[in-house]
This record gives sequence, C-alpha cells and structure tokens, in this order.
Amino acid sequence: MRPLIRFFFRTVRLVLTPFVITIDRMTTPKGIDRPADVQAKIDEETRALTLYHFRSCPFCIKTRRAMKRMSLNIELRDTQHDPENREALHRGGGEIKVPCLRIEETDGEVRWMYESDAIIEYLTRRFAPSQAA
Repeated sequence: MRPLIRFFFRTVRLVLTPFVITIDRMTTPKGIDRPADVQAKIDEETRALTLYHFRSCPFCIKTRRAMKRMSLNIELRDTQHDPENREALHRGGGEIKVPCLRIEETDGEVRWMYESDAIIEYLTRRFAPSQAA
C-alpha cells in the first residue's frame, strides 16, 4: 500500500509542478524602488545570505516572493536538482528541509534558518523599509 501512496503523490506533484511554477511567474510581485546607493548597501549585505530551496515548493515560493517584494538579491541554491547543494544543506544545516536561509554573520559564524515564516520575519526586520520613515 505504501508504494502505491508514494506513486500517487509523486504523480500529483509531477502534474501540478508546471502549473505552480507558471502561476508563480505570472503573479510575481513588484519589488521596492530604492535609491541606488541604498540598494547597493542592501545588495552588499545580502551577499552573506543564501536560500536553499526547491523551485515548486509552496513554502519556498512564499519566501522567494517576499524576497522579491523587498528587492533582495539573495543567492538561490536548488537542492532538489543539484546534489552538491543538497549535500551542503545537509552538512551545514543538519537537515534536508527547505526553505533554509544560510546566514553568514560578520564575525564568520554561520546560522541556518528553517521555516518560511521565520525567514520572512528575519528578512522583514532586517531589510524592509520602516513604516515611520
């Protein structure tokens, strides 16, 4: 019974993936327009961030859309189709679970943050424009 259930869900995923990706591309949000010097500073800060993801994972899509809304240029690493990225995620973060944000601190310490809501909250706190401004 278990192989049959696995086969069913793999088939559903195979059928739905192109639709999910197409809808995501068609409805991609617009990013924040910032002055060039401010955006350059943010781009410099985001060089220390890497998002490990699957292209069609709904939680990964949610995270990438938040990044797009905040105009964040964070490196993306596909762990579904690239075994090297998958192994790096497993070695560094301890789990093969996406989305996962790799954060390299200024002191060289590396943190691995799982869960889309936690990642979006972190990015919002760090990079979103304040409402008071």
